[in-house]
Amino acid sequence: MNTMLLLLVAAALATQGSAGSRVRRQEQPAVASSDQQEQSCSNGQGVCVHYILCINGTVATDGEGIIQVKTGPPSEPLPSSECKNLLHVCCRRPPSLDPVTPYVPSCGTRNHQRIDTKPSGFKDGQAQFAEFPWMAAVLKTVTFSNAGHQYICGGSLIDASLVLTVAHCVSDMHPDNITVRLGAWDIQSSNEKYPHQDRRVSSVTIHPDYNKLGDLYNDYAILHLKTPANLTVNVDTVCLGTSYIKDSCFVAGWGKDKFGEQGKYHQLPKKLELSVWDNDTCQNTLRTTSLGRYFSLDQSFICAGGEAGKDTCTGDGGSALVCQSPYADIGQGESYILVGMVAWGVGCGDPDIPGVYASVPFAYDWITDQSLLALLS
Repeated sequence: MNTMLLLLVAAALATQGSAGSRVRRQEQPAVASSDQQEQSCSNGQGVCVHYILCINGTVATDGEGIIQVKTGPPSEPLPSSECKNLLHVCCRRPPSLDPVTPYVPSCGTRNHQRIDTKPSGFKDGQAQFAEFPWMAAVLKTVTFSNAGHQYICGGSLIDASLVLTVAHCVSDMHPDNITVRLGAWDIQSSNEKYPHQDRRVSSVTIHPDYNKLGDLYNDYAILHLKTPANLTVNVDTVCLGTSYIKDSCFVAGWGKDKFGEQGKYHQLPKKLELSVWDNDTCQNTLRTTSLGRYFSLDQSFICAGGEAGKDTCTGDGGSALVCQSPYADIGQGESYILVGMVAWGVGCGDPDIPGVYASVPFAYDWITDQSLLALLS
């Protein structure tokens, strides 16, 4: 340790008083927070760090001197006295020291080009890891087995503390028995680059006009999370739609590939590109099915799909139907808005028969009002 550094350390110790043990207890937090506000030195060649982090003249990046017992004095720092903290020295930046860029949340961001985690055997029609980071798996607590949780339906994160889903999925459940899993992808594995987040539910708000005993119109529910989600690359919110968009729409979920006992839940979420129908055409088409010629499609529903083999089925209820926003800023990438949630259908994947979705634009005012009340409470 050179003479200049000895003088600096001695001066710092003198300012702490005579209680040496108190100084040692305070030393570790100073190291942990020293990089929070970076101070450059030596004309940008170095950075001010705690002296024990300066190893061989360069900032240590492997924990040397912190996680190992020091066997000798710290190395020579750069010749500079610019550092404001008396326990800091000017040390060369490590090679390729890239500042950590904090994640900036943004609703509706689809990650189909940023995160490449294709597993072997990946099939077309399967969503990429974190491709739709607003996807939520609504789970039921299982007490009679070792399973812990049972998947029951999908949902969408609309705020760090709120998940939007369909009422028919949760209307008969107590909040204590509901867990929301965010950021999940492979439902049979937790070995993923970014971990999923499980959140307990504190309360459930059901739309006051939900028609439980009829045709399920106003099929909306908001799950209030006990602990806000940590928004990151695989967990983020979706934008709410105020108007209908008919093209560049997707739905994704872990639901079954067909109705009945032969249907199997998907290990990875499946992804379908669908077009939204206008309601008059949808109503007329549904009248050709077992619903009969007098069927009336409630305004709280929209329709999408209708291609053979491309449909949502059992377990997909509540999953998001999102469409690319035409209002995304140029150069800012794609942005998707939530226009519907899987509600019900006649069959599954039948040609020319669309699936029926709870309309988010129709309930936009109720959803935003309830969300504001929740955030203010």
